[in-house]
Amino acid sequence: MSATVDDALWSAIGDPIRRRIVDLLLAGGPGTPTSLSARVPVTRQAVSKHLAVLDRVGLVRAAPAGRERHYAVDEAQLARAVAQLSAVGASWDARLRRIKRIAEAIERSSSNGSSNSSSNSSSNGSSNGSSRNNQGA
Repeated sequence: MSATVDDALWSAIGDPIRRRIVDLLLAGGPGTPTSLSARVPVTRQAVSKHLAVLDRVGLVRAAPAGRERHYAVDEAQLARAVAQLSAVGASWDARLRRIKRIAEAIERSSSNGSSNSSSNSSSNGSSNGSSRNNQGA
C-alpha cells in the first residue's frame, strides 16, 4: 500500500466511545471530561482516559482552564486522519478492481474452455462415429 497509515491514530479512533467523544467535540466545541461523561455511557474517569489516548495521537488538544482541562479536536490532525482514510479507501478500491478483472478473466477463460471442450468432444464423437461407419461398410 502506498499510503502511510498511522496505526496509533487508527487504534485510538477505532474505539466507539472515542469516536463518540470526537463527534461530540466536533458538534459542540470544547468540552471537559465531566461535560462529556454526561453524554456517553462511561464514567468521567473513563472519559478522561479516552481523552488522554486521543490527546496522545494528536486528535484532541487540552487547554487548562482553572482546575479543569478543556478538550477540543485538532482539526489539522483530523484532516490528516481523513486523508489517510481516503488513501486507504482508494488503495482498496484499486485492489478490488484488479481482483474483479482477474475473476472476470478467469470466468471468460473457463467459459471458453467449457464451450471449446464440449464442441471438441461432440465433433470428435461424430467424426469418430462416421469413420467407424465408413470402416465397417
